[in-house]
Amino acid sequence: MTEIFDLSNYNMCFCCGKDNPIGLHLDFGFEGDEYVTYFTPSEVHQSYPGVTHGGLISTVLDEVMGKQINEMGMAAFTARMDVRWRHAIPIGEKVRVASRLVRHKGKLMEMAATVHRADGSLAAEATARFMVKGDFVRTAE
Repeated sequence: MTEIFDLSNYNMCFCCGKDNPIGLHLDFGFEGDEYVTYFTPSEVHQSYPGVTHGGLISTVLDEVMGKQINEMGMAAFTARMDVRWRHAIPIGEKVRVASRLVRHKGKLMEMAATVHRADGSLAAEATARFMVKGDFVRTAE
């Protein structure tokens, strides 16, 4: 039996929830075959002075991949994620975060995501495996 997740009150999600007072309030959508969001870190997102915290970047990478799976009508949970950082992301610099489906076999979804800086350089990349736990329904907001 497939489990059904009700995402009608998704507004407290840390990355995309519009009602979360400490959330990132990110918007997502497709650009070609990539699922994309843009993020401009502020001082509250830093680790070292002037540098975005790597854990926060991991969170946004995880979110863009998970949200893409949601767009395909499935609910899935991160089973494993590997992140490689290539360049620091300065506070105040808008970055592009994009994901793509690598493979879908049964309940396993393999995803990949990247973070590109404003100059086009690759700042971070991730690969992840998600386990599909069911379908979800959205009700009118």
